[in-house]
Amino acid sequence: MNSSEIENQVYSSRVLRSEFDRHWKTCISRSGYVIYTATANRAKVEVLLADGSTKLLEFPKGGQVLVGGGGTSHYSKPHKVTTL
Repeated sequence: MNSSEIENQVYSSRVLRSEFDRHWKTCISRSGYVIYTATANRAKVEVLLADGSTKLLEFPKGGQVLVGGGGTSHYSKPHKVTTL
């Protein structure tokens, strides 16, 4: 059963893998973070977490995901999260 919720500003150090759909542009910040910015509403990212769970994240246009070393990820607000 899938469950969905809306989350605000979130960060995680449990992400093992992320797969972004085609609605993202990418740049690298001076501090070394990879910044993904949604180019369309409902831009999607599927993430695999260290506990083996998979989540689907949906962002509005302009939403951002910042990914740093060691699997640290920061997610802008708001975004929809569905546990798969």
